[in-house]
Amino acid sequence: MTTALFVIPLWLDLTAVAIGAIQGAMFAARLTGRRIDLLGVALIGVIVGLGGGLMRDLLLNQLPAAISDNWYIPVATAAALVGMLLLRVFTRLNGLIIALDAVTIGLFGAIGTSKALAYGVPVVPAVFIGVLAAVGGSILRDVALNLPIALMHVGSLYAVAATAGTVLLVVLVAFGVNIVVAASACVVVTTLTRLGSVRFGWSLPEQRALGSWRVWRRA
Repeated sequence: MTTALFVIPLWLDLTAVAIGAIQGAMFAARLTGRRIDLLGVALIGVIVGLGGGLMRDLLLNQLPAAISDNWYIPVATAAALVGMLLLRVFTRLNGLIIALDAVTIGLFGAIGTSKALAYGVPVVPAVFIGVLAAVGGSILRDVALNLPIALMHVGSLYAVAATAGTVLLVVLVAFGVNIVVAASACVVVTTLTRLGSVRFGWSLPEQRALGSWRVWRRA
């Protein structure tokens, strides 16, 4: 162990899982053209809620938290069903859901990165694990639904927000800052970056073909 582990109360971790599951179920429920049944919608919700944590723990060769505790799977399943059944209600609360989702990304990123550091993972892979923990659920969602991975397209700053927060965390830890303070800063930066991208339309520039380099370099 090289640094302390950032630990949050179980209820807060489960809340983050539930928010992810609700969003996943809402996303799947809106895809009416694909004729996804109730079980499929629930499964997508569970995948989004638990996916990032599962990928994190598998990379760290640890027993996934979702399997080592009785609460994760039932909470994710129940939240997915609630998200599906109350789709119209949550749609009206979309702004609140987006804000809570941004905080959730920050929490998953902070937990993933600090856990990797605590198990002796070097800082660069630790950041990668933290980012994957934050966005892994959405990646698995798109793969399960056979959709283009949203993370890789213009307009999504999930990974950028998580990267900004997790990089800040490892820098602060390197300077001896307490892990709780560093992780809290990670959550704040990730949340603000994500909300800023939604509010102001921030996005990375679209890729350009190599043949067009001369054109845009002269522009």
